Amino acid sequence: MDTDTEELIALSEPECGSRELELISSVLYSGRWSDGVMLESFEAAFANWVGRKYALAVSSGTLGVWITLRAWGIGPGDEVVCASHSWHQVAQAITLIGATPVFADINYWTGCLSAEKAALKITERTKAILAGNTNGHPADWTALRALADQHRLHLLEDSTEALGSRYRGHNVGSFGDVAVFDFSQPSSLCTGEGGMVVTDNENLFHELRYLRQRRLADRNSVSVGSRVPLQAGMSEISAALGLAQLATMEERLAIRKRVQGWYEAEMQSFEGIKPPYIAEGVDEVHWMLYVVHLGKRFSGSARTQMIEDLRSGGIETAAYSHPLHQQFFYMNTGDSIGRKRGWLADTDRIGDRALALPLHTQLDSSQVKFIVKTLKDTSLNVGAGAAIY
Repeated sequence: MDTDTEELIALSEPECGSRELELISSVLYSGRWSDGVMLESFEAAFANWVGRKYALAVSSGTLGVWITLRAWGIGPGDEVVCASHSWHQVAQAITLIGATPVFADINYWTGCLSAEKAALKITERTKAILAGNTNGHPADWTALRALADQHRLHLLEDSTEALGSRYRGHNVGSFGDVAVFDFSQPSSLCTGEGGMVVTDNENLFHELRYLRQRRLADRNSVSVGSRVPLQAGMSEISAALGLAQLATMEERLAIRKRVQGWYEAEMQSFEGIKPPYIAEGVDEVHWMLYVVHLGKRFSGSARTQMIEDLRSGGIETAAYSHPLHQQFFYMNTGDSIGRKRGWLADTDRIGDRALALPLHTQLDSSQVKFIVKTLKDTSLNVGAGAAIY
């Protein structure tokens, strides 16, 4: 197989059809490329789809978290409890606003922040909990809500990886005081770059909208200049992409679910493989990528070799997560935010051995079969035996 980039089976591949082209063209010819009706339509449609009262489009999930923390008055001297095993760009907003991320361990099976372990990290400086629905699996929002309410903390939900997943009868994105989505690849709703912040709190929504950007409508407001906003809005072109993709979201999620079924059938060829874990109370999981957890015999370097072997075979894969507490920046901060291996046992256990395989609507059953066969061959070539959850 030709291993040039264009010939790779891609890790993720956004779908572009006639609706996307039509809506983008309408923006290009409208003369309004910023802060227009396409943006307002996307925000309204997304709020309705998730089941929240208000939605605010932003230029990234990182900036969505940043303005949320700022609206809550969180900054230097404050702490936010979060997972180290996460969509890094979202959690890094805590650092960017000057607060301190306090890493707590995860539930090994779900990969999500553990409420029990998060409770051990709460101090008088803690102001919020940031938890994500890791790779599509909803966190234990019942326990996390109870913990936040007990300590009077803000609860921030990162649903970037879990579009379409449901927990106890509700869509992800409906559990935090605020929920944030990022729409960059490999999100199943991709606008290139961008994100969305959703909430049911009207006063908070208006503050978030003010902090997002200076709008044309604000020019005559008496409050202009009372607080300095970001320039963190979403363009009309990106909103057109999002609106078009949202219109066919259910259809694309169904196709992705079919691909997931092909994976599960083919993975039975591995000795000792367990099916993906689904926790109690979870109604539906839509995986962002198809992530396998390699066995204990695998090391981080073995996974790296497997990624290289798979790419040579024409398949793009990736290490699912490089835990934040082991990254250079956090390891070298003066307040010891980062720690060496063993500090977060389950995060470390997953961090070295989680391998993300392609998952998107462009895959067919023969490609999935080829991916799994190549994965099996590669796992044997590195001398560590078969993969196992």
